[in-house]
Amino acid sequence: MTARKQQIAARFGAAETYDDAARVQRLVAERLAERIAAAGITPARILELGCGTGLLSQHLRRLFPHADLTVSDLAPEMRDRACRRLEGMHGEGDVRALVLDAEAPEAAGGGYDLICSSLSMQWFSDRAATLGRLAAMLAPGGMMAFSTLCAGSFAEWRRVHAAAGLDCAIPAYPAATQLEAEWPLTGQGLWQVETILDRPETALAFVRELRQIGASVPREGTRPVAPGAMRRLLRDLETPSGATTTYMVGYGLFRTPARRGVFVTGTDTGVGKTLVSACLVHAWAADYWKPFQTGIAEDIADSVTVAALAGLEPARIHPPASVLSAPLSPFDAAERENVVLDISGLRLPEPRSAQPLVVEGAGGVMVPVAPDCMMIDLIARFALPVVLVARSQLGTINHTLLTLQALRQRGIAIAGVVLNGPPSPEARRAVSLFGGARVLAEFPHLDRIGPAQIEELARLLPPFARL
Repeated sequence: MTARKQQIAARFGAAETYDDAARVQRLVAERLAERIAAAGITPARILELGCGTGLLSQHLRRLFPHADLTVSDLAPEMRDRACRRLEGMHGEGDVRALVLDAEAPEAAGGGYDLICSSLSMQWFSDRAATLGRLAAMLAPGGMMAFSTLCAGSFAEWRRVHAAAGLDCAIPAYPAATQLEAEWPLTGQGLWQVETILDRPETALAFVRELRQIGASVPREGTRPVAPGAMRRLLRDLETPSGATTTYMVGYGLFRTPARRGVFVTGTDTGVGKTLVSACLVHAWAADYWKPFQTGIAEDIADSVTVAALAGLEPARIHPPASVLSAPLSPFDAAERENVVLDISGLRLPEPRSAQPLVVEGAGGVMVPVAPDCMMIDLIARFALPVVLVARSQLGTINHTLLTLQALRQRGIAIAGVVLNGPPSPEARRAVSLFGGARVLAEFPHLDRIGPAQIEELARLLPPFARL
C-alpha cells in the first residue's frame, strides 16, 4: 500500500463520528441504490468497495436479501462499522467483510453479479485501469454501479482560494466526458451527473465536517494554508445563511454482456454489414446471430449468406427471433404481416462454445424494431461493443459521426469502424480525429464476393482479443 493510501485509510479509520456529518454521503448512497434497483437486476453475489460505515451496504442488504454480500474498505475501522450497521438486518445470503484496496481487488475473487461503490472512486489513482480490473471480476451479464465526485465540486471553496491567490488542496475531479471515456470496452456504461447543494451552518463547520468524515486528505503536492490565511478564506466563504457547498455527483452504471462478442450495425442499409459479419465470423471462428431477418421475399436470408461465405456449420448459426418477408424495418415489416414483435424477453442466445458471437442488426441504429424500441435500444440491452460498418464514399463522414455520437450518448462501447469501398484517407482521418473511434479495417471494392474473398478480407481484421 502506498504512503498516500495509508494516509487515506488512517484518516477515514479515525473518523469515529463520520455519520454525524455524512449528509451528502447518505443521500448519494440512497440515490445510487435507487439506480441499482431500477436496473432490474437480481444479483446472487455482490462486492461493495469502500463501504465506509455501511450507508450503501444497508440498502444492498434490503434490496437483495438473498444475495451473498462482500463489503470491503481500505480502513479496517470502516469495515467494522459497516458490519455493525448490517447486524440484525434480515437476509438469507452470507455477509463477508474484507480489508481491501479497491485498486488491487483480486483478493476478493470474481464472478460477481454486481460490483458497486459510493463516493470512493474519487480516491482512485488510476480509474481506467481499476475499472478494467473490476470488469474482469464480473460474471457474464454482471453490472458495476458507482457514484463519485465530478468537476465543479466544492466550487465555492476553490473560488475563495483562487481570489486569494492560494492553491486549493481539494483534489481535481473528472468531468463526465472523461469518466465516459474510461469505461472498459467490454460492455455498456453511462454516467449521469447531479448537482447537490449542501449548507453547513458556518464556513468553519464546512471545514470541520470534511475532517469529521475523513475527507481532508490534501491533493498531492499542496502545502497547508497558514492559520491567518485560513481565517480569511473562511471569512470570504461565509454568507448570512451559512456556507453553501456544491457537490457535482456522477452516477455510473456499466453492464457486461451475457457472453463475448460484438454487435454489427451500419450507417445505413446496404453498407456491407453482412459482408463484414461474414469476415468477422471467419476471422474469429465465431458464432452468428441475426435477431431480425427481413426481406426474405426478395433476397436470401443473411444467415444463409454468412454461412456460405464464411464456411459456417449449422451449429454455429443461432436462429433469428423473427423472420419477415418485406424488405423493411422490423417494425414496418411486422406491421405489414400483422405480427406483433415481442422484444421484452429477447436475450442473447446461450453460448454453445467459448467462441465469440457476432450479432448483425437490421439497418442502422435508429431503425424501429417495435413501437417502443429502436435498434439502438437492443444494442444497449445486449451490452456488446459495436462494430460500425460505413461506406468510404463521399457523404459517409456525416453519417458515421452521427452514428458514433448516438452510440456514445447511450454509453455503448465502440469496438471500431470498418470502412467499406474505395480507399478514402479523408474518411479514415475523420473517424479517428472527429469520431474518436478506431478504424478496424478498410475493405476495398470487390467485383466478386465468395469464400476466397472473405478469407482474404478476414486477414485485415484484428483478432478478437485485440479489440
